[in-house]
Amino acid sequence: MTVLSSPTAGLLWGLLGVTAFSLTLPLTRVAVGDGAMSPLFTGTGRAVVAALLAAAALACTRQRLPRGAQWGRLAVVAGGVVVGFPVLTSFALTSAQAGHGAVVIALLPAATAVMAALRGRERPPVSFWATAALGAAVAVAFAASQGGGPGGLYWPDLLLFCAVAAAAVGYAEGGLLARELGAWQTISWALVLSAPLMAVLTAVAVVHQPPSGTPVAWAAFAYLAVVSMFLGFFAWYRGLAIGPMARVGQVQLVQPVMGIGWAVLLLHEQLTWPTALGGAAVIACAAIAVRARTGPIAGGTGRAGAGARTGA
Repeated sequence: MTVLSSPTAGLLWGLLGVTAFSLTLPLTRVAVGDGAMSPLFTGTGRAVVAALLAAAALACTRQRLPRGAQWGRLAVVAGGVVVGFPVLTSFALTSAQAGHGAVVIALLPAATAVMAALRGRERPPVSFWATAALGAAVAVAFAASQGGGPGGLYWPDLLLFCAVAAAAVGYAEGGLLARELGAWQTISWALVLSAPLMAVLTAVAVVHQPPSGTPVAWAAFAYLAVVSMFLGFFAWYRGLAIGPMARVGQVQLVQPVMGIGWAVLLLHEQLTWPTALGGAAVIACAAIAVRARTGPIAGGTGRAGAGARTGA
């Protein structure tokens, strides 16, 4: 079954995915905050649960196997969004607040645009590179100021920056691959491909520290496994596949705002002026960078092809 490809459809699917992802940092903080669940278990265990769901979905719908180089590209997606981002943010949020993490993660739209430009061998204007670099500098300055001044970056900040890079690579490659395999098929195959590694790491985590979270912590873990790690990508990769990818990527700009809001509502974190101003500055730089890249682009207008398939 094929759906109508249109910029509006791409934006709506992208917004749905971003809304699902906006709860990821706050709920990761819930899962690891009391120490009952180790960050390794939280980061890898949710991928194992999601992989079981993905394998069942692929088997029930009798999806064809990826071919040739697609396996290598799936490994890139898995390394970015199945292994890298979940594990790195889980360790970072054992000590960093979710609101603080949301400000650093606000770099993700610009980082995704950079990776998409490099992956597509584009030549964006100088203003794009300048504002992307400025956004990174602002995010680093914010993190350093929270850590005690210049040179005061805490290790959680370094993990968050690495998580941004990992997710940007996975988003850009996954968005392109979704046009060939389909949106939900792409994340499903990436989960299945990474399942053996994640299962081993989960077993190691359980042996080292058996999880014993509260019902709230387990509910947060369930959301991370089913929605953040699986269902959210159905919408997100479908939106990127419909495209244009640069335009749909702009929807990410609302994610840090949502994330900070969820941190205040669910975790009762205080919204301080440094957090609000830092978040606004990073989001503004990301918005300018993404729009600078979007302006001169003529291609990628939303031929969904196989990427818009529902698999039904």
